[in-house]
Amino acid sequence: MIMNDLKIVIVGHVDHGKSTLIGRLLYDTGSLPEEKMQEIRKTCETMGKDIEFAYIMDNLQEEIEQNVTIDTAQTFFETKKRKYVIIDAPGHKEFVKNMITGASQADAAILLIDAKEGVKEQTKRHAYILSMLGLSQVIVAINKTDLVNYDKNVFDSIKKEIQIFLASIGIAPSQIIPISSKHGDNLAKKSDKMPWYTGMTVLESLDAFSNKETTAQKPLRMPVQDVYKFDDKRILVGRVESGMIKKGQEVMFFPSKKKTKIKSIEVYGEEPTEAEPGKSIGVTLEDPLFIERGEVIASASSQPKVTDDVEANIFWMSPKSLDINDELTFKCATQETPCKVVRIIKKIDSSDLSIKGENSSSLEETEVGHVIIKTENPVAIDNFNEIEELGRFVLVSGHDVVAGGIINKAK
Repeated sequence: MIMNDLKIVIVGHVDHGKSTLIGRLLYDTGSLPEEKMQEIRKTCETMGKDIEFAYIMDNLQEEIEQNVTIDTAQTFFETKKRKYVIIDAPGHKEFVKNMITGASQADAAILLIDAKEGVKEQTKRHAYILSMLGLSQVIVAINKTDLVNYDKNVFDSIKKEIQIFLASIGIAPSQIIPISSKHGDNLAKKSDKMPWYTGMTVLESLDAFSNKETTAQKPLRMPVQDVYKFDDKRILVGRVESGMIKKGQEVMFFPSKKKTKIKSIEVYGEEPTEAEPGKSIGVTLEDPLFIERGEVIASASSQPKVTDDVEANIFWMSPKSLDINDELTFKCATQETPCKVVRIIKKIDSSDLSIKGENSSSLEETEVGHVIIKTENPVAIDNFNEIEELGRFVLVSGHDVVAGGIINKAK
């Protein structure tokens, strides 16, 4: 049975081999067009190198010249079980915001570690972000084992260190696998160079993952992205993030708390009577309500919390520190309002989880803050552990995203 696509993010310290791993997975699953392979062979021959699988991902000239993966790239492969969307998240410290974007879209993760370099600060920081974003399906792949002569003792040492750290942040990896992306060891097939390893290959481990619990069973949440007017018809458009929306259903809008019923569901060329999570649709209403972008459609029986007082964990990503009462913008789904961080209850070093201070006055780059945010206007939010789609937000300063956050509770 072919299952739904599984979205995977690959994270880890820069130069630990993410692009090579992805390229090799594409090659080993027959997901590369022959012309792409010819292009790679030609490029590598010109440079006097063996086949570099990383070029499959790093095919932008700017990236090749700088030898660094800059953005969050997506690509696809499939096994007999299902199709995969694989998200390559940058490893450099300054690209953490792109990594958070990638991880927030994923169902599962591969945490990559270089067998020669071992667990680095960035390895731990990326693992912490996976935990913070609620990603519990994790494989650890210890790469470049060929550079340490496929030594079991090296593998065991790294395995022990990362297991202890992951346990401290609530992640229990399903597999910790010794691999060599360059040579294909333990990716699609078992390696004869590591007979001491008897666990799953990377592809077997991925196939054992389950898709995210369906959000159709959760309460309805549909943020309004825009309002279109056709003659006398007002169509509210947006994406169903969780729950089901149905023709004739009684709904409320938040934060305004206006109530009405769904008159119709609008999809070009179709006449649906309901829509499930992930669908981008339009709806018309039984009553002539004035609704704008930023409202959230929800069921009257299971409402989001409307508040101007938000307790959250934020990951600060700007080189400029956050100071108490700095003017920022809070963005959650399509909602947007000025805000201030009015209290930093405690701040945490994201690489070693040490508490760096309580009731602090500032947050530095890559620090995590347990904070209280005061919004200028009420917002509709949910606890991240209950409804992720309305429990995740970003903070913006000017035009720059300076923090990603998850909501612990609304006060």
